[in-house]
Amino acid sequence: MRTTYGPPEIVHLTDVPAPQVGPGDVRVAVHATTVNRTDCGVRAGHPFFIRAFTGLFRPRATVLGNEFAGVVESVGPGVTRFSAGDRVFGYSPRFGAHAGLLSISQHGLVAAVPAGLPLEDVAPATEGAHYALSIIRKAGISGGQDVLVNGATGAIGSAAVQLLADLGARVTAVCGTAHTGLVRGLGADRVIDRDKADFTKDGHHYDVVFDAVGKSSIGRCRPLLKPRGLYLTTDLGPWSQNAVLPVVTRLARGRRVMLPTPIETPQVIEYLCERIASGRFRPVVDRRYPFGQIVEAYRYVETGQKVGNVVITVVPPR
Repeated sequence: MRTTYGPPEIVHLTDVPAPQVGPGDVRVAVHATTVNRTDCGVRAGHPFFIRAFTGLFRPRATVLGNEFAGVVESVGPGVTRFSAGDRVFGYSPRFGAHAGLLSISQHGLVAAVPAGLPLEDVAPATEGAHYALSIIRKAGISGGQDVLVNGATGAIGSAAVQLLADLGARVTAVCGTAHTGLVRGLGADRVIDRDKADFTKDGHHYDVVFDAVGKSSIGRCRPLLKPRGLYLTTDLGPWSQNAVLPVVTRLARGRRVMLPTPIETPQVIEYLCERIASGRFRPVVDRRYPFGQIVEAYRYVETGQKVGNVVITVVPPR
């Protein structure tokens, strides 16, 4: 947990009261969770404007973590979807997954773990993937479209490549030399090695450029887009311009910018669960840390070098 904003070192392990189980809630014994960019940003209180939602001077959520996989320990009155002993995974928008126990509504972003899959393998299946799926759906991307994914090795980007390929889109992925083989294995039709070429000078034209790391801009990517093409971003940009450009570019009726907000409904998790069960989507895992090394996990995520997801094992598998 943490009680203030700051660097990874403010996070520490301690005993806290077990979360309450209200009507319609399930309490999950967490076996695995993750550390991701969202956790890092909320822990640091950066960018500053997020404190309007997380607490201006002191954080409201002292226990971070939004992805989890574990076993239902108990259920509240009125719960019909799950029973004690069920293996579940999901996403907690209000955090709380960096703990031994987590309480979440049965109607939240939680689903049964597909048979035969280890909990540690499905724990990282929701945060980046639900952002990727939300963006794909809000942008209306469909099969047959040409899509470029910048940042194809991150949690969002690696999920986006797989989900777009599953839809039947023609995917061009941008990544570093060391990961071109990985990205091809995720379903990319073409791979641009960013260590050898500037992807914005690519001769192809795309219906959509999906900037999954928020490190480019519509200005740089405009030459890549078809006349009515769409630039999707996951970041506000250095001057927060991406909060305004969606409105401006929509009025201009040409190439457009979108900064979609996430869709957080049970149907999103069920969609991902079906694709995990069928093998059409698998979360990419970079490193695994035991719960006692969660500070080291935060430090690594903040290097910006992670590939896919960083998993935290709360309860070692038997």
